[in-house]
Amino acid sequence: MNMAKLHSGVKQYSKVGVSSGVESASPHRLIQMLMVGALEKINTAKGHMERGEVSPKGGNISWAISIIDGLRASLDLNTGGEIAQNLDDLYDYMTRRLARANVENDADILDEVASLLRSIKAGWDEVPERLQQEKQNAGH
Repeated sequence: MNMAKLHSGVKQYSKVGVSSGVESASPHRLIQMLMVGALEKINTAKGHMERGEVSPKGGNISWAISIIDGLRASLDLNTGGEIAQNLDDLYDYMTRRLARANVENDADILDEVASLLRSIKAGWDEVPERLQQEKQNAGH
């Protein structure tokens, strides 16, 4: 993981208003926090969309795009191999879909992107547990 790129993502997340733990968080935790921030912005945008509040809807979608761009920038395509490339492509897809949701005022697209991001986050959330299991298995 490229730490310089990760810090650009952290800057995007810090705009979300959550400062507790950002400075001391591990790179893994920072990625989790970015994903949560993007999901929160998508959810907030959906609420604004449903209420016909155009400006705050667009602002929250833009914020979600910025956070996802931060996640994308944190990928190390040179060492991450196929997984990093697939995530890069998926993040690109999500940002394009979010832009379309904004233009077309389409809540279903917001739901689609949120679902994709939740799936990625679920896998990411399992990493510490898997590492712990590997340590335990190596010790036996």
